[in-house]
Amino acid sequence: MISSTANGKIKQVMALRDKSRMRSREGLFVAEGTKMFIEAPPDRLREVYCSKYFWKQVQSKEAEYADVREKLQCCEEKGIFVEQVSEEVFRHASDTQTPQGILFVMEQMSYSLKEMVEKAVAREKEGGRAPLFLLLEDIQDPGNLGTMIRTGEGAGVDGIIMSKGTVDIYNPKTIRSTMGSLYRVPFAYVQELFEAIRSLQENHITVYAAHLRGKQYFDEIAYEGGSAFLIGNEGKGLTAEVSEQADCYLKIPMEGKLESLNAAVAAALLMYQAGKCGRKRKY
Repeated sequence: MISSTANGKIKQVMALRDKSRMRSREGLFVAEGTKMFIEAPPDRLREVYCSKYFWKQVQSKEAEYADVREKLQCCEEKGIFVEQVSEEVFRHASDTQTPQGILFVMEQMSYSLKEMVEKAVAREKEGGRAPLFLLLEDIQDPGNLGTMIRTGEGAGVDGIIMSKGTVDIYNPKTIRSTMGSLYRVPFAYVQELFEAIRSLQENHITVYAAHLRGKQYFDEIAYEGGSAFLIGNEGKGLTAEVSEQADCYLKIPMEGKLESLNAAVAAALLMYQAGKCGRKRKY
């Protein structure tokens, strides 16, 4: 059992938790919670830490911990480092106010824009649904990004493409907000967003910009073929350089004195509307 916050492994966990540069350099990240642990791809797990109390609960044979118990056993059989820590150490290492008692270190996922696009286009050619992508420019709120990833999974998004100025996807708050969708939704950061836009357009995927200058409401468009939606920074919106690359501006109808919706809410409306149109054509 680890009982000191000065322990080298605990120090590394906290560095990975707090420092984006450290996460990037090591290719690792930290996640917490039973749901995130149960759904974590086993081949990416590197270290698992359980609080003393949580460990006792898991070993008590209670039915509610069966999935965690099975996953921990699997980790130990694979030689993954699993260790108990004192309650004090766990509180120190945790990023949440009410820790669930388990946190773990994982290897980061890796996707390429080219692979995401090719897979989506190939599926459509085989009679499947049309490609659907989300393009994010400089999103800063970790909760917003996590919500977009989670919503994107529900809407059937093929990938989330982010500018280099977008918040780190492995920020602990982002990870929590995804509720496990981080493991299943492909994503990529790009140096220049307009290059990603061009790649989508070359594959006959229409790029729409949610913009105040939009003439058409989002629910008046047929979304025939592949679609990609540009969502801008929470405070500044899309830059002119990026928005000008879009094939079409659209807008969301507003009542009252609002000019725009929360970025994650806007993204959800657009992705689900495109999905709805696709289902109507299919059936």
